[in-house]
Amino acid sequence: MNRPHPWMPVSPCGEGCLPPADAVPAAGWGRRLMRLLAVAAMLLAGAVLAAALPLLVPAGRERTMRVWYRALLRALRIQLEVTGGDRFAAPGVGVLVVSNHVSWLDMVALGAVQPLRMVAKSEVRGWPVVGPLARRVGTVFVDRERLSTLPRTVEAVSGALAGGAAIGAFPEGTTWCGLAGGRFRPAVFQAAVDTATSVRPVALRYRLAGAGATTVASFVGSITLWEAVIRVAGVQGLVVDVQLLPLLPPAGVDRRALATRAEAAVTVVTLPRLAEPVAAAAAFRGW
Repeated sequence: MNRPHPWMPVSPCGEGCLPPADAVPAAGWGRRLMRLLAVAAMLLAGAVLAAALPLLVPAGRERTMRVWYRALLRALRIQLEVTGGDRFAAPGVGVLVVSNHVSWLDMVALGAVQPLRMVAKSEVRGWPVVGPLARRVGTVFVDRERLSTLPRTVEAVSGALAGGAAIGAFPEGTTWCGLAGGRFRPAVFQAAVDTATSVRPVALRYRLAGAGATTVASFVGSITLWEAVIRVAGVQGLVVDVQLLPLLPPAGVDRRALATRAEAAVTVVTLPRLAEPVAAAAAFRGW
């Protein structure tokens, strides 16, 4: 893979990380078709929603978006399990929500808890329905190939946090398979430091009902968004666990220490076998 600059996030995960088709409980073709039709209906509803959102008051926008995200998960017959709280912060309170990044479903799962203004790669702008909806809800788009735009992105996040927005970001910068993860890049944490805003680490895990973790929902390698949706629609008993971890105050730490601290909190839950060296790094940086 050609990288435009040495700091471009790259994940070693690819199609080889995905489980064989016969290793995952599969829904019948009839159920798959019904799920895909339901997803299509939800996307059409999303197109209408994108046009209507500016007409709603903030509380109404949040409530409507939360219902839409949950309905999209139900359309795919994905079970949502939330622990550690029922929202990331009180209404009107700014918070930076950071999590590991596994799937295109991550944004849906987070939004089903509390709709967020996401920091997303610029390619999302071109996604059908999702792109226009993302623009309507105030997504902060980042061009990962142009480092020169990074200060502008941090400034936009700072302004949103200072205004009481809940901002979501994936500091790994790209998707991993879920059985491995990347380092949390510190740039976005500068916005939390600059505005004295608390950080909410969130651990996302995908598993099969009655079984263990699975990589079937991973959005890795060269698969397209449509291929990833079809793959998920064919799974029986997929569960996404969303675990809200304790808030991290930004006082007394710099962005690198805050990133390491958040990474350690998430890694303890998602990748316990890797947690020890990450926690040691956090302690070394003054956790």
